[in-house]
Formats: sequence, structure tokens, C-alpha cells
Amino acid sequence: MTKYIFVTGGVLSSLGKGIASASIGTLLKSRGFKVSMLKFDPYINVDPGTMNPYQHGEVFVTKDGAETDLDLGHYERFVCVNLSYYNNATAGQIYSSVIEKERRGDYLGRTIQVIPHITDEIQSRMIEVAVRDRPDVVIVEVGGTVGDIESLPFLEAIRQFRLKKGRENTLFIHLTLVPYIPSAGELKTKPTQHSVGRLREIGIQPDFILCRTQIPLTEEARRKISLFCNVEEENVIQAIDVNNIYEVPLRFEKEGLTEKIMRRLNLKNRKEDLKDWERWVNKVNSAKRRVKIAIVGKYVKMKDAYKSIIEAFTHAGAANDGKVCLEWIEAEEITEGAEDRLASFQGILVPGGFGLRGIEGKIRAVRFARENGIPFLGICLGMHCSTIEFARNVANLRGANSTEFDPDTPHPVIDLLPEQKEIKDKGGTMRLGEYECRIEMDSFSGKAYKRPVIYERHRHRYEFNNKYREILKKAGLKIVGIYPEKDLVEIIEIPEHPWFVATQFHPEFNSKPQNPHPLFRDFVKAAMQKNP
Repeated sequence: MTKYIFVTGGVLSSLGKGIASASIGTLLKSRGFKVSMLKFDPYINVDPGTMNPYQHGEVFVTKDGAETDLDLGHYERFVCVNLSYYNNATAGQIYSSVIEKERRGDYLGRTIQVIPHITDEIQSRMIEVAVRDRPDVVIVEVGGTVGDIESLPFLEAIRQFRLKKGRENTLFIHLTLVPYIPSAGELKTKPTQHSVGRLREIGIQPDFILCRTQIPLTEEARRKISLFCNVEEENVIQAIDVNNIYEVPLRFEKEGLTEKIMRRLNLKNRKEDLKDWERWVNKVNSAKRRVKIAIVGKYVKMKDAYKSIIEAFTHAGAANDGKVCLEWIEAEEITEGAEDRLASFQGILVPGGFGLRGIEGKIRAVRFARENGIPFLGICLGMHCSTIEFARNVANLRGANSTEFDPDTPHPVIDLLPEQKEIKDKGGTMRLGEYECRIEMDSFSGKAYKRPVIYERHRHRYEFNNKYREILKKAGLKIVGIYPEKDLVEIIEIPEHPWFVATQFHPEFNSKPQNPHPLFRDFVKAAMQKNP
């Protein structure tokens, strides 16, 4: 029978439930168990696709095209799995599904209520993940914090789920903050006590408490938490702050968490292999070489908007025996004097995004990288800006632009596909998910991938306008990647440049710690060869 681990959080958000859940997945996988993940988000949006990055952070896109919470990126990177639409469920999806069933008459005239109809629908999503992925263990993260009104149906659902599946098949883990007060010189356990108290009022008694703390958890604090929260002392687990998130599974392992979970769920150990993970973490932590790369974006005050890019650089740095030092530059601040902001960098990346704000700054950053031979990677909107910059300043197409920014541009080098022009609803209607791309092998990308056909994930509405393909090629732009089914441009390069690549897709979504994305790996390698 599939086992279920539920991870909840208290006191405040952004404590790291996603990292904790992913780390537990890593530990169980290292013992030979097949693991799947599920994230419940209590907001009413159907998915985060239409949400402002400042509100939500990155939208992570799965292989099948689902726009999901950024924690699914952590799950994929830590557990090395490809997740899908079924691994992220929002309150919006749950309520929409129940209302659709009611409209069809599936409930045979009954009054629809939160209990049992909403809670049953939530439980059905857990079971569906188990049926589809056939794992030994499903790790379910419940978003939000205990006490939020939005989270109550999800907490009630997992409470009921234990009654149905039994204690031997379910496990509750609660992550909470144990703050250190310097003036008092001690850790304070009261927030944890109150958080667990609220959880117990709902009817959930945690089996383990993960204590997020800045300093080592004292024996006194551990005893207090155990006593007042009704949890065995050995199951009060330290979750101390780390500089490298990939250390978290190793810290949990030192606390004996894996063995304790296996014992509690009656899981028989199949193997024990965290050595590769530990070697990789040590490699990241001991890297001596440094490379300085600028990210010129429009959401740089909310770095979670670029979470997968940050992690892809960690992976790529380790692959090059170095560390990538990122500096965040607001695109709107790039004026005519771009060299004042960008001259000291060994590489420049322009990431994805939507809307007009900051576009001219991004285009100036592209021009600076092109004219000064600085290794460059453009992603999605970064590819659009690269095309516009080349069209204006090399192909002499004055006023070239994207119709996203200027519907009346005389040279729409980036434009909507005809089928996109008919779309009215914004949610879930972009080109999403994995698409085939055929690569010209005599190119930067070909040398990186080392294979002629690749599959990468997309999230965009505007495309390279094929009407300008020949004009731009004659001016020196090299088109090296094509989506063959619709003859869409996927990758552009400037061959005379030391390393200049821009992609329509998002390569960061496919990067893993021990399998870095080829483009990020080679971009960092080229940047390391560039004198600062």
C-alpha cells in the first residue's frame, strides 16, 4: 500500500516547506523507494499562470504544460522526477471540479458542502497521484500556514485521510519557526507551541516537528517542544539554516530522520546511498573559481521569480568547478550608458517576462553583450529582445519591435501566431510544456547538447516572425533550432561572437544538480574564459 507523508507549516510562510518536502523525498529515494510529490495551494486561482511574479514568484512549467508552484521545481531537482498537472492542486481547481460535477448532476440533487464534497475532492487528488505514479510514498505539502482560513479544507481533508488509511500508512510532519532572540540569548519555543496547538485544534497531531532555526537547537528547547507539543523528543528535528539548500537532506540524515520515518511507516530499507549527493554538495561548497554574471530582469526585487535560473547556475557552476556570483540589475535602470552597469561582468543573461516595462533596458543589455563580446544567454523574452536588437542595429530595420510592445511597429520581428490572435482567455492558453527542437550541430547549441533533437519546456505567447527570417539570416543571425511541426524558430545565435545564444524555450526548467543543463553549463564555461 502506498504511504503518505503530509508536510504542513506554521507561524509564517516561506519557512521552506518545499525544500523540506523535497529533501525528505531525496532521503527516501536514496533508500530505494519510489517517491512522488503533491503540492496543495490554497488560493482560489486555478493556477499561478496569471499571477504577478511579485505575488507568487516563479511559475514552474511541467513537461505536460501545467503552470505550477515553484516548489514543483524543487521537487524535480531534488528527487529527479518529471512531474505533471496532477502533482499540483489549487483550491481553484478543487472548487471548479466540484462545481462542474454539480452542474452535470453527479451529486444527484444533494446540497454541496465543504465537508464532505470539497474534502473528498482533495483526497481524490492524493489517490490519483498514487494511482498514476505508482510510488511507494507520496509526499504531500499543504501550502499556507496553520490558521489560514483558506487552508482549513485541506487540513480537514488530510485529517480524514488518516482515519481512512490508518496511522501505519500516514505521517504528519510540521515545519515551524524557533526564533533566536539575541537580547535574551535564547531560542523561543512559544511560536511552535501555539502553531502545534492550532493544528491539534483541527484534529491533527504531528508525528514529527521540523524546527527551523538560525542556531543549533538546544536540548532545553527540544525538551520543551516535546513536552508542550506532545511529540517524542527524538522526533523534534533540527532544521538549521544553511547556505546551500542542497545540504538540507544531509542535515536531516544526520538527525536520523530517514530511519525514523521508515520505522514509523514500517518501510523496509532497500539500500543506502547518499554518497553521490554528498560528493556533489561538497563540490559546490568547496569551489574556488568565481565567475560574475549579470541578470538583467524586470522582477529582480523578487528573486523567487527566477528560482529555476538561480538553481541552474548553481548546477552549471559545479559542472565547471566554480561558483557563479549573480548580480541582479533592474532592466529599467539600463540607460544609454549601459557600460557603466555591465562592463565588469563576464556574462550577461536576459530572462523571461511579460509586458513593456524594462524592455528597452533589456535591449540595451543585449546590444552591449553583442558589441563587446561578452558571453550572453537570452531566455524567452530575452530571445525576443535579442531578435529586436539585431533587427534594429545590424539588419537596419528601423523601428523593429514585438507587437506585444508596439502593435503598430513597421517591422514586427516578433508576433503572435494566427491561432493566438483569436484567444480571449489569458489562463493556460500560451504555448506551454515540452516541444521538439531540431538543432544544427555546427553551432554553440549543437556543441552543448551533442545531439540533433532535443525537447524543452515553453511558456510564451509570441514567436519569431518567419517573414523576417531570411532578412535577419543575411545580416548574420544564425537560426540553429527549429520546432519542425510548425517551422517555428527556437534558438538563435551570432556565430562571430565568443558565445551568444538565445532560446524561445526555458532551459532552466530541465536543469538538475548532477545533470546541469547543457546551455547553462557551456554559458558559464564561456564566461569563465572571459576576462572581467
